[in-house]
Amino acid sequence: MGEANHVSGASGNFVHRIGVFVDGKISWLEEPGWNVTSGLDESTCVGSMFAENVELGVSIGSRDAVHNEHNVFLRHFTVHNHRSETRDIKLFLSQQFRIFESRRGDTGFYDPRVNAIVHYKGDTTLLVNATCDGHPFQSYNIGLFGIEGKEGTYLDANDGVLEKNPIEHGSVDSVIELAFSIPGHASNDTYYWVVCASSIPEAHALDELVLKEGPDRLIASTEDYWQAWLEKEDTDLSDIPLELQTLYKRSLMVMRVHADNRGGIIASSDTDMLHHGRDTYSYVWPRDAAIIAHTFDKAGYRDTSRSFFDFIAKQLDPSGYLMHKFRTDGVLGSSWHPWIIKGEPRLPIQEDETATVIFVLWEHYEQYKDIEFVESMYNPFIEPAAEFLCEYIESVTGLPQASFDLWEEKYGTSTYTSASVYGGLMAAAKFANLLGKDEASRTFQAVAQRMQSAIGKILFKEDEGIFVKHVFHTDDGELEYDNTLDSSSLYGLLFFRVFEIDDERITRMLKTVEDRLQVHGNSKGFVRYEGDAYYRMQDADSPNPWVICTLWIARYYIEKAESKKDLEKAMELLEWTASHATTGGVLAEQMHPDTREQLSTAPLIWSHAEYVLAVQAYLEKIEHLKSNQNK
Repeated sequence: MGEANHVSGASGNFVHRIGVFVDGKISWLEEPGWNVTSGLDESTCVGSMFAENVELGVSIGSRDAVHNEHNVFLRHFTVHNHRSETRDIKLFLSQQFRIFESRRGDTGFYDPRVNAIVHYKGDTTLLVNATCDGHPFQSYNIGLFGIEGKEGTYLDANDGVLEKNPIEHGSVDSVIELAFSIPGHASNDTYYWVVCASSIPEAHALDELVLKEGPDRLIASTEDYWQAWLEKEDTDLSDIPLELQTLYKRSLMVMRVHADNRGGIIASSDTDMLHHGRDTYSYVWPRDAAIIAHTFDKAGYRDTSRSFFDFIAKQLDPSGYLMHKFRTDGVLGSSWHPWIIKGEPRLPIQEDETATVIFVLWEHYEQYKDIEFVESMYNPFIEPAAEFLCEYIESVTGLPQASFDLWEEKYGTSTYTSASVYGGLMAAAKFANLLGKDEASRTFQAVAQRMQSAIGKILFKEDEGIFVKHVFHTDDGELEYDNTLDSSSLYGLLFFRVFEIDDERITRMLKTVEDRLQVHGNSKGFVRYEGDAYYRMQDADSPNPWVICTLWIARYYIEKAESKKDLEKAMELLEWTASHATTGGVLAEQMHPDTREQLSTAPLIWSHAEYVLAVQAYLEKIEHLKSNQNK
């Protein structure tokens, strides 16, 4: 997970296609005339697609699943003939793989031993197979695309007859044919699968498994697994509307499929960004992943969170900090943070990432009391990370030294990062105290308390009633303030428990955020900060609202609520979030403030995690209010 993408790329000029040949002509689902919709079952990770062409009198439905145990992608197609006469129909399925995201050195061949198409390069093998009425696909062709002037072998299906070229190498694609006769107003079922393996013999074995078990049975077992996984922690959602319940369940599943079994949790699997950017979000950001792991803990899925903690502890630099981001195999990810700033060597880190992991690890312990596990984490991770946080501090201010902020844009000392370091050090002090390391506990707590005081005195701007975005040191050593209003400044102070929610400074900050960061238009969401230009559209009067920022404000309303009526604002923001999800239950990073179009990456797993946390907080508050009424 989160490594090479073998089925897409930055150029966007190759796709996997579905074509219907009927009445002597081919029609691909990407062409005009087809109305295509997709979705996701409410309580499983089984997807669905439905495509209809009224002019052709044909529709295609599919149920799609990645098996929960084996590396197999399965599709159950149902092709329906909407006319009264019997018709001969061919279904063409085209594959355009680009193994290891390179167009060189792939091989594709028809394998007569198993009657399947095999694409391979190095230690990656992709086997394609399909059946109809228990019979294998009837024809195939293998050729080139995107090289030597070749557009793609799928074009060979235009006349309904494939040439059966048995092998090709380079930038290789393939197409297979399934032919059947469908009576009037009847349908026909076909099955298609792609197995992924490290060798051709392994791919053969997986293919044999699919044929033996049957694709339908494997799809059904995948459904059963995900239903059982969701029911494992049976949260009572009856106090929220049905659409919010649905998004809650889907969010948990979206989160889980982005959690690698080796422990890494990637920020997103969306590759559309490659069409206009240099990279994807398919990396483990320690901060994002820590908050997602925290959400798994809150939802009762501690095995997933523990796997993350084990993974991230191995990535700690010997000096005690975590780098920008990682791949799921633990290799350092790409970065744009320089090691030299203004001619001086600097660590290219976001210090909040290190601090957040310690903070949520304590939250994990408080919930599960697994003392053996946290003791195993103390020496290799907690202590060296906390010692780094203590050392990486401005001696004059007591605030953290400069690092990149959570938005990865500004280099300085932000309110959010300062809050996270306070929270991380307080958590480390509790761990040290728990394990009898009294001196370390006193040190960590003393540094944290000094930082808490510095946050209140230095980062709060009394005349505006806000906590500043950043503070910088000028060349002559003076402090320079960035007074931009940033929603993360409020959220960080609350999440890391720097100040109580009733603190006058928090109250003033919230009112200013409501006034200056909420979108006043078709969307009522909250933007990141004033003047945010990231993905801002030219036709918009405002920066884009972000899901996570909107839900941070919902969490404030929930925590502050003293009655059911006080929760109305929070419910409005929860409903706003659900209304911006796709039919498949996907939440993006941000939305257009007027058109509501999803922008940037989708899904953003942090968005789903914040939604789950907000729903949990809402339900807990409802229970608390009910309990108080019964006293």
